[in-house]
Amino acid sequence: MAVIGLLAGALFPVAVAAAPSLRCQLIQGDTEQVLDFSPTSDPYSVKAVDIKDVFRFKAVVIGNAQKIDYIKLYAYYRAKRQMVLLHAAQYPNPVAASAPHPAALTGTHFLYSPDLGRELQYACALYEVAP
Repeated sequence: MAVIGLLAGALFPVAVAAAPSLRCQLIQGDTEQVLDFSPTSDPYSVKAVDIKDVFRFKAVVIGNAQKIDYIKLYAYYRAKRQMVLLHAAQYPNPVAASAPHPAALTGTHFLYSPDLGRELQYACALYEVAP
């Protein structure tokens, strides 16, 4: 019986679902970062990532390993007294791909600080990641 099970497994391989992961490329000045963000069910637990003490970037990926419900992206600028929201974007029901272009989901965004004109670039894609 075990041999039959092994033969059946070889003839009919089990499909292993790939889990989605958001990969974002962030460029500020001469520094480039590539960050991966996993799905979560709690948007309030997601922390913003500091970028050279000038900007912050937050990627909220809501869903699970089977389906992403939505992605929300936020970019902030560190002003003298508080963080200032520069940009917010939402992507409902995005679809992951096995080898997408690095800017497949968002395109490339160019954001500028209000006082010194510092630039933050970001581009994101939703990848299928093998378990």
